[in-house]
Amino acid sequence: MRAVSDVRGWGVARRVVSSVGLALGLLQASAPACAVPSFDEVRQDWRASDWILLDRRGEPLQRLRADMQAQRGDWVTLAEVSPAFRQALIASEDKRFYEHSGVDWRGVAAAAWGNLWHSRTRGASTLTMQLAGLLDDDLRPSTRNRSVTQKIGQAATAVWLEQRWRKDQILEAYLNLVPFRGELVGISAVSQTLFGKLPIGLDAREAALAVALLRAPNAAASRVSQRACGILRDMGQATDCNGLDGYAQLVFSRPANVMTTRDAVNLAPHFARRVFSASRPPAGTRITSTLDANLQRVAVTTLQQTLRELGTPGRSRNVQDGAIVVIDNASGDILAWVGSSGALSSAAQVDGVTSLRQAGSTLKPFLYAQAIAEQRLTAASLLDDSPIDLPTGGGLYIPQNYDRHFKGWVSARTALGSSLNVPAVRTLVMVTPRRFARTLVALGLPLTQSGDYYGYSLALGSADVTLLSLTNAYRALANGGAASGVKERTSETVRTRGDNAKGTARAEGYTAVFSPQVSFIVSDMLADRQARTRTLGLDSPLSTRYWTAVKTGTSKDMRDNWAVGYSRRYTVGIWVGNADGAPMWDVSGVSGAAPIWHRVMDYLHRQTASLPPAPPPGLEHVAVQYAEHVEPTREEWFLPGTSQSTIALSSLATKAPGGPLWRIAGPADGTIVALDPDIPPANQRLWFQVAAAWPKGAAWRLDGKPLVGRARTGWLPWPGRHTLELVDAAGVVRDSIRFEVRGATLTDGKRMRNASR
Repeated sequence: MRAVSDVRGWGVARRVVSSVGLALGLLQASAPACAVPSFDEVRQDWRASDWILLDRRGEPLQRLRADMQAQRGDWVTLAEVSPAFRQALIASEDKRFYEHSGVDWRGVAAAAWGNLWHSRTRGASTLTMQLAGLLDDDLRPSTRNRSVTQKIGQAATAVWLEQRWRKDQILEAYLNLVPFRGELVGISAVSQTLFGKLPIGLDAREAALAVALLRAPNAAASRVSQRACGILRDMGQATDCNGLDGYAQLVFSRPANVMTTRDAVNLAPHFARRVFSASRPPAGTRITSTLDANLQRVAVTTLQQTLRELGTPGRSRNVQDGAIVVIDNASGDILAWVGSSGALSSAAQVDGVTSLRQAGSTLKPFLYAQAIAEQRLTAASLLDDSPIDLPTGGGLYIPQNYDRHFKGWVSARTALGSSLNVPAVRTLVMVTPRRFARTLVALGLPLTQSGDYYGYSLALGSADVTLLSLTNAYRALANGGAASGVKERTSETVRTRGDNAKGTARAEGYTAVFSPQVSFIVSDMLADRQARTRTLGLDSPLSTRYWTAVKTGTSKDMRDNWAVGYSRRYTVGIWVGNADGAPMWDVSGVSGAAPIWHRVMDYLHRQTASLPPAPPPGLEHVAVQYAEHVEPTREEWFLPGTSQSTIALSSLATKAPGGPLWRIAGPADGTIVALDPDIPPANQRLWFQVAAAWPKGAAWRLDGKPLVGRARTGWLPWPGRHTLELVDAAGVVRDSIRFEVRGATLTDGKRMRNASR
């Protein structure tokens, strides 16, 4: 027993010496504390763990995680922390914070006394001493317990801080620097991540749970709630302990790396990744972009609302994705960038603004612009909208209109406004795919192949483009045919970017692709609601109460639909589809993308007028009259030297008398038909058809022999060279074409001949 008593006495003596040594050491430890920074330096050096994207007025748009070692929010002032949290912190960590001068001597004495009798005490570490450890890595304990040297250093630094910092500065710095749980550092991160609110909104129960983490950051939820209940009792709010354990379980089951408050805005994730990935600035960097936060919110809401309408029960259209981009015509500033439909999408990380998609009919305005510029057409020129077979290296190319109907002779204005496919293909035959492809590349569209690769289907948008490049190409029309890059940032490090054929950045400045006169004519055609009536009628989402020029497009199998158009000040591009390329169900550019385009345009012009542009010098404005009432009389715009006051259909008639009704529309003259011996002959019919309605008294004649049939007649091919004639009731040949059939054996030929009888 005496030996035990001696050991106990030695332990008591050692603990007393330790406590006394701590007090004496404070007088000798001022030198290391002199390196502690000022409050202003600490605040200025603070860096959030995120990149922050700001809109053009400085409003936060998006936060992106940059520092993966810790999660820190923005610096929070003491006034931005709820009184409940401050009360919980003082009650738990430093009851005499506002009374001591860095070291709580009463606490030191209580700790020393407790050490003498092996009783459990709170400890003597004040908030100021803890802050000293946060400011100086040498004073920060590597384990749960601090060494005597660290205790002395913390105490000395605390005294130094209290002499130079105000109490509110000490508390504010502590709240921002202290780690709470896992990677969460500072009151901003823990408040937003665990409770989904800003620090000013924390109530007593939430504050107690957060403060309880300071002693045991990674403890189980039950242990944290037990300690939080003790803090609530110290605050005089013991009733808040009811149900606290279950609430703690819910709080700590949330993802620990997601901020969910308004401060953690999520308006432009795709745009932010694009901007920050280019330069990879340090964490905490704030970049002012060209985006408009209010417009961005409207665009996001409009896209999601329209897709929900398309997906309502009973009328689902199998569409879940979309994208929007808005560009200021004059400056090239990107004002809105919505890369996906967010929660509605199964591939929300895919950026629909920069994804390659088939352009559909949205390339037609550039085709007609080139044809007008080359003086191959005018807006008043007549084009034949009737069946056409174009021989290609892979066989016949037979374009069809969207509604599967043909309109006969129409003007170029009507053909573009009503988005007729066959006239567009006929126009491309004049322009040639190779030259048209070069024009598209000059506009910044990312074509990776030559025009010959796409062939005549390029007129109908077979090339892949991005929404950004397509919208910016339309902006070139709005700017008088001058193409230029877009701007993403308003800071001094602004870069201009555009998607060209090689995917590299476009040079600053403008490139004249079309003349202002040509651009004006095409814009006038796109703005003409009368020209759209053949396909869309007068009342469609493309009609606005102010001046706009717009075009829709739908790709093959309804996989993509577009609406791209411009006013005097803005160009707006919309894409709707599915990120995985799945086809939509009965969704066209008019029903899918156009309503979104219209709503965004309405918001942009709620207080901004958009008057028709003034015609540039040199254009001729001439009244045009169509013979045979093909189209109504109207005034039309012409390039100098190309105007016509009367356009007669007879000038476009075929070589035989009788007008264009007596014309063979298919197959084309000189067609070579290759038969496949592996396909049953009965399934390889060749179709003969006229350009319009079946003329009265007309008849077919093949190789000099009558052929039974009318406007569209199927014939089982016979190998050899053939002559097809369209004759009238008197037997006079009105039109004829020659074609050749190859590839069938004699046996096949006999079967074909028998089958054709």
